[in-house]
Amino acid sequence: MPEGHTLHRLAALHTRRYVGRPVAVSSPQGRFATNAEMVDGRVLESAEAHGKHLFHHYGPDLVVHVHLGLYGRFSDDRLPVEEPRGQVRMRVIGETHYGDLRGPTACELLTDAEVDAIHARLGADPLRDDADPDRAWARISRSRAPLATLLMDQSVIAGVGNVYRAEALFRHGLDPQLPGRKLTRACWDELWVDLVDLLHDGYRRGKIETLRSEHDPRLVDGVGPCARATYVYKRTGEPCLVCGTPVAHARHLARNLFWCPVCQAPEPVRPARRAARRTTTRLERR
Repeated sequence: MPEGHTLHRLAALHTRRYVGRPVAVSSPQGRFATNAEMVDGRVLESAEAHGKHLFHHYGPDLVVHVHLGLYGRFSDDRLPVEEPRGQVRMRVIGETHYGDLRGPTACELLTDAEVDAIHARLGADPLRDDADPDRAWARISRSRAPLATLLMDQSVIAGVGNVYRAEALFRHGLDPQLPGRKLTRACWDELWVDLVDLLHDGYRRGKIETLRSEHDPRLVDGVGPCARATYVYKRTGEPCLVCGTPVAHARHLARNLFWCPVCQAPEPVRPARRAARRTTTRLERR
């Protein structure tokens, strides 16, 4: 599933391509046809993202809401338009480019009140200027649920998916099963800063890279440029890049969970603080 940085990149792309000008909106597949007619030919006033949700604002009570889900994709193609390929839920045509939306979980026309309700139920988005980490902390600090659950709960933190969850917990030496209420406020503050840095870095790069330079195998002679740039995500059984212990894997709430049993052993507060300081310094240099 695309994580938060992908949706924010889409919002920025659509702002450049379409905002401030009339756009043609259609539904070649037909499932969005009636709603597409209501915004077809209108000026797209703004595009924004919150977590894994994308919003196209066409005016009062005319907001197209998109959630890509597991399989959704939004193409970026240059004019002239071609015949639709596959099941295109929505097509947006601007002055120079067009985009085809395929396979989303949601593509719907909402009122302003309905959009406000979505924003209200979503948690703090590390990529939004209005993010409130104190609100997220209030939920985490009272919860018996493990961090592995809380970091993926979009009502707590919006935009963090499986990759960012695994990598952020590793970078801070946090046991995925640590109950939220046992996390210290200092450790949460460091974790939040790192999530902000990581998602902004993903936004700039267009991909997720989480390794510190001293752990990056791509900087070692003989390792090619295609080596994965993550510590534990999808590295089951491979040696931890820090301690050499095989990376562990389990199913957690129907999702894959990856962690290092040694680097993320219980009682992680002191190593988490050391890791966070190194992380912030490295990301500030980018």
